[in-house]
Amino acid sequence: NNSDIEAVNDPWALVDDVGDYTKWKDMGNRQKVKALLLTTIKIIVVLTCLYLFICSLSLLGSSFQVLAGKTAGTIFSNHSFLANPVTGLIVGILVTVLVQSSSTSTSIITSMVGANILTVHAAIPIVMGANIGTSVTNTIVSLAQSVDVNQFRKAFAGATVHDIFNLLAVIILLPLEVASGVLEKLTRAIIESIPGFNKGHTSPNILKVITKPLTDKIIKANKKIITKVAKGETLPLDASIIKSVCGSHKMVVEEVRNVTVINTTKLRNVNITRDVKIPFNYESTILPGRSPGDFLFANTGMSDGAVGAILLIVSLIILCVCLITMVKLLQSMMKGKVAKIIKKVINTNFPYPFGWLTGYLAILVGAGLTFVVQSSSVFTSTITPLVGVGVISLKRMYPLTLGANIGTTTTSILAALAQDEIANALQIAFCHFFFNIFGIIIWYPIPFMRNIPIKGAKALGNTTAKYRWFAVVYLIVVFFIIPAVILGLSLAHIWAMGAVMILVVVIVLFIIVVNVLQVKRPKMLPRKLQSWDFLPAPLHSLKPYDRIVKRVFFWCPCCKAQNTNKTSND
Repeated sequence: NNSDIEAVNDPWALVDDVGDYTKWKDMGNRQKVKALLLTTIKIIVVLTCLYLFICSLSLLGSSFQVLAGKTAGTIFSNHSFLANPVTGLIVGILVTVLVQSSSTSTSIITSMVGANILTVHAAIPIVMGANIGTSVTNTIVSLAQSVDVNQFRKAFAGATVHDIFNLLAVIILLPLEVASGVLEKLTRAIIESIPGFNKGHTSPNILKVITKPLTDKIIKANKKIITKVAKGETLPLDASIIKSVCGSHKMVVEEVRNVTVINTTKLRNVNITRDVKIPFNYESTILPGRSPGDFLFANTGMSDGAVGAILLIVSLIILCVCLITMVKLLQSMMKGKVAKIIKKVINTNFPYPFGWLTGYLAILVGAGLTFVVQSSSVFTSTITPLVGVGVISLKRMYPLTLGANIGTTTTSILAALAQDEIANALQIAFCHFFFNIFGIIIWYPIPFMRNIPIKGAKALGNTTAKYRWFAVVYLIVVFFIIPAVILGLSLAHIWAMGAVMILVVVIVLFIIVVNVLQVKRPKMLPRKLQSWDFLPAPLHSLKPYDRIVKRVFFWCPCCKAQNTNKTSND
C-alpha cells in the first residue's frame, strides 16, 4: 500500500491500516455472531470510557477549583496591577490554569465587569490570557499517550497547535489593542446599536445533564465563593468552596391527636373523643449523610486542600485509565474497510474548486459542538487522543480547535445576559468573541500563515517523540514559570518588565531569523553563524539535559535496558 510506505517515511501521514481480517461474506454464522458481539462490547466499553473520561475532566476542574479557587479569586480582586495589559494577560493565564476552565474564569471576569469592579479596557487582556490558559487541559491529556512514541508525537502536536494559535493571536492582537483599542471600540459600537437586552437566557448544556448525576455524587464546588473573593467581599475564615448540605427546612406534617368534641342533642350533651389529623409546620435539621443532595465529600471535616488533592489524584487516575483503554480499543477497531472509510470521510477535502471550504466547515463543526458541551477544554481533550491514534489528522485538528475557541465564547455571552448591568458585561463577552474571530482571520485563511502553527506543533511533536520528558517541561515552563516570572517582574517595576521583555523579544527574533537563513540561505550568514555548534551544547541541544534526566529517572535495570534498546534503534 503506497500510503503505508509514505507513512513509514512521514510519521504524520495517516496509515490506512486495513489489517488482517475476514470479509463478512466469508464468515460462518458462528463467526458473524462472535464478530458482532465483540464489536458491540467494544463500542459499549469505548462509550463508557468516554463518559468516565468526560466526568474525570469535570472532576479535574473541580479539584483545581477547590485547591486554588480562593487564590484565583484573590488574584482577580487585586485591581491595582490589572491596569497593566501584560499583567492582565498573565493573570488571565494563571487563573485559568488554576481553575482549569476558561468558562469559569471568563464568567468571573464578565460578572466583575457587569458589577463595575473591572473596566472593559482592563478586562480585555485578562480574557486573552484565559484563551491561552484553557489549552493546558488537552496538553495534559496528551501525556497519557506517551507510552507509544508515534501516538505521543501526533497527540502532543494536536494539543499544542491550540497553544501556538492562542499565543500567536495574542502576540498580534494585544499590542494592536493597546495601541488602537480596536476591540473595545468595535464592541462599544455594537452595544450602542442594540436597542435593548433580554435576561433569562440559558444554554443548552447537554454535557452537564449527562455527567451531573455522577459528578454531583462526588463533589459540588461553590463557584460563587470564587466570584465573591474576586469582587473583594469579606467572607468567613472557614468559608469553603465545597458546598455544604447542612441546614434546615420547613415542612407541613400531620399528627394524629385525641380531640374531645361536645355533641349536643335534644336530651343531653355528650362528650365524644376521637382521633383527628391536625396539620402543622415542623422545622427539621438536615443531618450529614441524610440529605437527598448529599455527596461523597460533603461534611467530611477535611480542608479544601486535602479534598482537592484527593480529587486531583483520583481524577488523573480515572482520566489515564479511560484514555489508555479508549486508545487501545480504537486501535483495534480502526482496521478494516469501514475504519478506512471513516478516516477518509473525516480528513477528506471537498472536491475542486470548493476544497478551501472544508476547513471553514470544520471550524463551524468545532464551534457548534463546543457550544453544545459548553467547554472547549472537554471538546479539544476528547479529540486529542483521536489525533494520536490517527483517526483525525493534524491538519483537520487545527480548524476544529479554532472553532472550539469561538464556541466557548458563548459561555461568557450567556453569563453577561444574566447581569444587572448588561451593557458592559456583554461588551467584554463580545471582545472575547471578536478576539478569536480576528485571530482566525489573521492565522487561517492565508496558507502561509495557516502553516505556521501546524509546523510549530509538528516541531514540538517531534521533540517530544525524541525526548518524552520535554512535554512535562513544556507544560511547567509555558503555563507556570514564564507567566509567574513576568508577573513577578510587573509587580517589581513596570520598567524592569519592559526591559526584560524587549530583550527576550530581540533574542527570539534573532534566533528565528538565523534558523530560517541556516536552512534557506546559509551563505548569507557569516561562517560562524551557519550553525550553532560554536555555542556550548546546553544552549543549542537537549542532549545534555536528556542525559541528566536519564541518570535521575532511568536508574532501574529495566529502564536502562529499554533506554539502551531505544538508543540502538535510533
